[in-house]
Amino acid sequence: MTEAYILTFVQKALEITLILAGPTLLVSLIIGSLVSLFQAATQINETTLTFVPKTIGIVLVLLLLGSWMGQQLLAFTANIFENLASLPR
Repeated sequence: MTEAYILTFVQKALEITLILAGPTLLVSLIIGSLVSLFQAATQINETTLTFVPKTIGIVLVLLLLGSWMGQQLLAFTANIFENLASLPR
């Protein structure tokens, strides 16, 4: 196991993490900003108001992109197991 392999593995792991977490985090950020803007405009100070829209948005993203996310994760894991056999000891 060389340093180059480990660095490549860590880089790919970080990339797949960002790719998979990005859509849900982006939707959560956008919905949270819109709800905060609504709260500021209407002067409603309810702290639990953001949870329901964020939850609905994240569930919709997972329903729409969940299979794609699973395929990406499965391909990454399969690549790890394929390369595991060829590692020098």
